Amino acid sequence: MSTDTQIRSPYVLTLAEVRGVERASPAYVRVTFGGVELDELGTLGEVFDARIKIVFPPESGALPPLDRTVDDWWGAYLAVPEGERGAMRTYSIRELRVTDAGTELVVDFVLHLAPGLSGPASRWANTATTGDEVLIVGPRRGRSDHGGTEWEPREAGKVLLAGDETAAPAIARILEDSPRELRGIAFIEVPSAADELPIAAPAGVEVRWLARGEEPHGSRLIPTVLDHLGDTDAGEIAVTDIEGEDTVWETPDYSGLGEEIAPAPAPASDCYYWIAGESGVVTTLRRHLVKDLGVDRAQVAFMGYWRRGVAMRG
Repeated sequence: MSTDTQIRSPYVLTLAEVRGVERASPAYVRVTFGGVELDELGTLGEVFDARIKIVFPPESGALPPLDRTVDDWWGAYLAVPEGERGAMRTYSIRELRVTDAGTELVVDFVLHLAPGLSGPASRWANTATTGDEVLIVGPRRGRSDHGGTEWEPREAGKVLLAGDETAAPAIARILEDSPRELRGIAFIEVPSAADELPIAAPAGVEVRWLARGEEPHGSRLIPTVLDHLGDTDAGEIAVTDIEGEDTVWETPDYSGLGEEIAPAPAPASDCYYWIAGESGVVTTLRRHLVKDLGVDRAQVAFMGYWRRGVAMRG
């Protein structure tokens, strides 16, 4: 069977080189990746909250020698001895630029450098320079669906997005890729007002930044979102403590809790909810929306990008 007619994996493993590094704010480092292999990666047009995986070099500094022509990239990665394979972390695409000169991929890294929170990706981003190399796994260009995305508002007339600094790049990309007639509101909690980065949102979507300062994650996001939804006691709600290292992931099409996935019914309201960030914060908001307010799970995507008490996977 020829290569052209083979059924290829919907994901591709590519080698990418750092083309630019910008300290976008105190909490963010914006890294631009390039390389000829990136021409095979990414959904053209609407990227939304598409996720990619980045493999960072281990302490030896040498990326694992993976065969990037095979479809089973995961098996190839696991076959490398643990100390040599480097760390793999998941990120959102902030921007995918495709021109006649090639493809550039932009990722906003959140710097978590405090003791107990710092991970290999944060340490790498903090010292990244032009010419550094990583491996990137993402949706193969040309696949018919939006690979690695959860954003699916269907026919909702308005949207509510909420997240912390780890979700901000995805929220920004969603809003910039959405129809200009979209209506709704986005709540983004960040460490400080200096971390409020520009977002070209539709005119009908309000972007409300929430600087938490030295307060815990969710201290501004939870009460603000619940107050917006009409809960006058929102400030008294404590963040749910998540056991283990797993994060929460509940979308209309998938349930990490094993809940039944039913065909999407007609929305009970005109709003679609997209919530991501720290798992305890996400779980707290999920419980309130689904159990207390009765929002149909088919109208909500809840995604835990990381978990409090566990070193950031980024």
